[in-house]
Amino acid sequence: MGYLFALLAIAAYLLIVVFMIRLVLDWVQMFARYWRPKGLVLVVASFVYAVTDPPMNAARRLIKPINLGGISLDLGFMILLMALWFAYSLLTNLAYNLSV
Repeated sequence: MGYLFALLAIAAYLLIVVFMIRLVLDWVQMFARYWRPKGLVLVVASFVYAVTDPPMNAARRLIKPINLGGISLDLGFMILLMALWFAYSLLTNLAYNLSV
């Protein structure tokens, strides 16, 4: 049973890495408006957005952005990332405790 939790922990960690790559891609697009990915970066970006868009859209439906004057703060990404870190930590502890 510990191996199952270990595999789920690895999957959660890889999902965290994919969300971090999305964060970097979003920041690059925010600061360099005319940048468009090409070649291998386009393939990676397409994969990252295909994996992260469904949970992000669900989080945005559940958690509405906070309006702060002229800007809108989207907390869905942060809460989703914190939930993934919590799941990763929980799965890692379960995998360790059940394998010993």
